[in-house]
Amino acid sequence: MNKFWCIIFVLSCCSCTVSNETEKYQHTRNNIIHVRDKVIEIPMEEPLISSLNRLYMMDNYLMIKDVKSLGKLIHLFDKNNFSYIAGIVNRGQGPREIANMGHIAIDETHRMFYISDHGKNKIFSYHLDHVLSDSSYIPGVKMEMNESIFPDYYQMIDDSISICRTIQRIGNGNFKPAAGKLNMNTGEITLMPYEHPKITGRKRSSIVVSSENKLYVEYYHNHDLMTICDFDGNLICNIYGTAWKNENDIVNKYYSTVVFCGDKIYATYLGGIGIDREKMKGIYPTQILVFDLQGNYIQTLDVGLHIEDLCYDSENNRLLLSFDDEIQFGYLELD
Repeated sequence: MNKFWCIIFVLSCCSCTVSNETEKYQHTRNNIIHVRDKVIEIPMEEPLISSLNRLYMMDNYLMIKDVKSLGKLIHLFDKNNFSYIAGIVNRGQGPREIANMGHIAIDETHRMFYISDHGKNKIFSYHLDHVLSDSSYIPGVKMEMNESIFPDYYQMIDDSISICRTIQRIGNGNFKPAAGKLNMNTGEITLMPYEHPKITGRKRSSIVVSSENKLYVEYYHNHDLMTICDFDGNLICNIYGTAWKNENDIVNKYYSTVVFCGDKIYATYLGGIGIDREKMKGIYPTQILVFDLQGNYIQTLDVGLHIEDLCYDSENNRLLLSFDDEIQFGYLELD
């Protein structure tokens, strides 16, 4: 009788997660913690920031990118008390201006940040201290971007090499994203060797990089899939959710934004919810999945608000969040 119940217990566990070292099928993710009452609003009356924004951490600053702004494109706040510091970088075609702002990459070691300008097809380099002290500061040109294949996201891992998401134009207005290595001194891009063999056709994915852990995550917007790889593009594991299927899903959405938080991975997740094109709320997730660095599921944080973006403040061990909801900005203490 005891042997019988042991077999039943093992089978029930296997029904939740079926895994080997590299293929992790997570059929149930039901460790849900409701944290809406733990979210602390960050009041920001000035300046006005549009709903299309992105969050970054650099030094003692929370950096908010506002691509819709007609004035300053980036706003700096004190990350500890959220007091407003300054607005930097104007829109335009001039030498101190950005025509079409894309990704911002942070280089804490050298107190530099880089901005992609897809209007000028260049990546510009900014020194944080000079930007704040000199209103006439002109950024340098870090590299020229190729129009047919170019970095859309990149994170420096040494003085010249970045891990990046590349965008390759494949005609008829279509494109293919892929993980790669970028030499920012020469502009040379080398694609990573691993690509998921069952993702064919219309691929839509993004990546996030951890220099601390020497890992990157490729997460998919139209598949219930995340892939963890090392900096040489070797597969650590594939993580399959409850709605995994090989077919392209152009209606339903899965992962939205992923960040490394120390030795954890936090991923905003829609779980296959379709887009409500009238209310446009379905495109923003309300839940965050938490994994360890081996891809094992830990828990789900139900924030109860529609999350547009998030970043990690390692010094204060908290998530900074941007919402498309009743509040615009807030934070969540991870302790």
